[in-house]
Amino acid sequence: MTINTKVNDKSYEVDVEPRKLLSDFLREDLGLTGTHVGCEHGVCGACTIMIDGHAIRSCLMFAVQIDGSEVETIEGLQKKELGLELKEAFSKHHALQCGFCTAGILMSAVEFLYEENHPTEKETREMLSGHLCRCTGYEGIVSAIQEVAEKNNEGR
Repeated sequence: MTINTKVNDKSYEVDVEPRKLLSDFLREDLGLTGTHVGCEHGVCGACTIMIDGHAIRSCLMFAVQIDGSEVETIEGLQKKELGLELKEAFSKHHALQCGFCTAGILMSAVEFLYEENHPTEKETREMLSGHLCRCTGYEGIVSAIQEVAEKNNEGR
């Protein structure tokens, strides 16, 4: 099937197999390997990307389902201000170790920070409940997201 989509602000018209997973399409066909594949059941959150502004698990969708949509992966997020702020805060708070889960967490954090003006620590932890990280214990991740939320709300 032929799909038309925009990924990280670049337009594509490509033929894809109807049963090809979106995560595989991004990694194999477009070379966007920042989207990690962990559990392949939507449980770990490592494959989280943004479709039309919403965080989704790319291992639970077929590539044909993004026809007509705008997709953002971690590679695109790194070029945006909020992505850079999160990257700096994650580094400052030692919020990553092996890094496998980080891309998915960052993508969910972006949607979360767009939706929540003043998130509480509890709300941040609830958002993170859909992501598995075996290295950090989440403390640094929560601190980093909270710092970016506070910084973005100064003067509002």
